[in-house]
Amino acid sequence: MRWQVSPVVNTVRRMNRSLTNPRVMRTAGNAGTQTSVIEHVGRRSGKTYETPVDIIETTSRLLIALPYGARTDWLRNVLAAGSATVVSGGERMPVERPAVVATADVEELIPVRTLRTLRLFGVSQCLSLEKS
Repeated sequence: MRWQVSPVVNTVRRMNRSLTNPRVMRTAGNAGTQTSVIEHVGRRSGKTYETPVDIIETTSRLLIALPYGARTDWLRNVLAAGSATVVSGGERMPVERPAVVATADVEELIPVRTLRTLRLFGVSQCLSLEKS
């Protein structure tokens, strides 16, 4: 069963942006919290933005599942800039060479429990970022 019904996804995305994300950002990126922050620069504005994300860390790269697909503003900003900074566990990690990859192509790097959830919700893409 997949939960990628567009009107539902759009409603959840709007709710997360206006209600959930501001609350999550109070602690995201700090030591002891699961949620990280990706800092990115606006394509047109040049302004720095922060977006809460859940990362999967490997020795050389980070993966971020893309439940809303590859058209989100934050992702388009990261792809355009070619780099970003991820704040996780109180540590800042510069990252580069962003690439959207198929979840199936990196599933061996994703914990089994997380992979089950991604499959349930039909998350078919991840962002791959190389650690600088």
